[in-house]
Amino acid sequence: MEGLRRRVASGSLSAAFGVVVFMCAVLVMVPEVSATRWTVGGNKGWSSNVNYTIWAQDKHFYNGDWLFFVYDRNQMDVLEVNKTNYELCNAEHPLHNWTTGAGRDVVPLNVTRHYYFISSKGFCYGGMKIAVRVENLPPPPSSQPLNEKNGAPKSAYEGLLVLPAVLAIGAVWDAFVRIW
Repeated sequence: MEGLRRRVASGSLSAAFGVVVFMCAVLVMVPEVSATRWTVGGNKGWSSNVNYTIWAQDKHFYNGDWLFFVYDRNQMDVLEVNKTNYELCNAEHPLHNWTTGAGRDVVPLNVTRHYYFISSKGFCYGGMKIAVRVENLPPPPSSQPLNEKNGAPKSAYEGLLVLPAVLAIGAVWDAFVRIW
């Protein structure tokens, strides 16, 4: 009876470890994709003393990113407007009022297009407006050209030992469990 318990326990432990090894292997193979949460204005936030055109000019906004507006909720707001209303600082007909009342508003950038945001109550005239262009992520780099000296293509993962190491550890563990 004791031998049967030991075989069942080691078999389920081995199966569980196999699942963990498989999950690690899958995670290693998944390409890295990440969205960025941009705090508008950086550490100064959404305030009247920031030039948002300069702040946004060296940034790339991609589909799936977020804009995070941090401001004094008692004085300011965040309105999405069209290009004409952005240029005129007209807040009468916003496309969307992103103001939640907490002064910490998150705007998802989930469509590839131009976005225009202003703060009403006269703050737009002082420069509290930002325009961003959202684009799709660029495609991953293509494979490297053939090396002329040896003619063999170089892998993008040359020197990557994570997957073989995980599989080797799994094999050693399985052998250890079977012997023990």
